[in-house]
Amino acid sequence: MAIRDIIYASDPRLREKAKHVKQFGPALKTLTEDMLETLHAAHGLGLAAPQIGLLQRVFVAELPEDENDPQSGKPFVVINPEVVKASSKEVEGEEGCLSIPTWWGLVWRPEWVIVKAQDVNGKPVRFKVEGLLARVFQHEMDHLNGILFVDRVESPDKLWQIKPEELKAEQEAEAETESAAVIA
Repeated sequence: MAIRDIIYASDPRLREKAKHVKQFGPALKTLTEDMLETLHAAHGLGLAAPQIGLLQRVFVAELPEDENDPQSGKPFVVINPEVVKASSKEVEGEEGCLSIPTWWGLVWRPEWVIVKAQDVNGKPVRFKVEGLLARVFQHEMDHLNGILFVDRVESPDKLWQIKPEELKAEQEAEAETESAAVIA
């Protein structure tokens, strides 16, 4: 496994539509393992293949372990996803992006979605995700279509920047909490 370089918003590949995956095999498995390792190293919740410069319809997601959330603590590998049903109720929530570090914004999204996709072996899978995980899935699926979360922010007052030193302090505190949880 390897940590891949994450590209930033100025890279034109992030504005392109990713292509469907047609070949399933060891190379795809290695890619998804690398993506999960990259996601963990970057302290993110989701990572789409275009964010590492590959225009393939692949993303990974994983929420931090939370005993009150059965969707947390397990990695999701999602290939060729399509939303088949979405909640009519939308909720506004904070989003950030590994490709736009230090920027956060408020984005409206359906509170749950049902997604059909394929797993790393090409087998059909379905996910019903809600809450934060639904937001992550939709955010990553936007990446597969060349859309960034800032495109969905309704007004400039709903977009803000966190100073890099504040972000670093937050990540260090998060890492300490994770270490303490592992020790406990």
